[in-house]
Amino acid sequence: MTQIGKLNKRITLQYKTQTADGMGGFTEVWTSIIPDIWAAIWPVSAKEMVSADKTTMTVTHRIRIRYRSTISGSWRVKFGTRYFAITGIVNPEERNEWLDLVCIEAS
Repeated sequence: MTQIGKLNKRITLQYKTQTADGMGGFTEVWTSIIPDIWAAIWPVSAKEMVSADKTTMTVTHRIRIRYRSTISGSWRVKFGTRYFAITGIVNPEERNEWLDLVCIEAS
């Protein structure tokens, strides 16, 4: 159970859309669909990998919000200047009270 006071961060949910680029093609842009949602954010794990002589860090977070039936795994979360790709959506105990968004911080 989450106390409402722990939802102390403001996030925005965004989805990807295509807009005409004026030259016959399309550009993908992120559109804010649900702005200013109260959320709690917890880091879950961090993993460092070396690939092609470059070190990269992957950080996984859990973001809890009030239940919404319309959220899709193809969306992302914007928190300030940071972005999180949604990799999983969990409805704890199937009670439709909260959603836990399992996310990877995008760089």
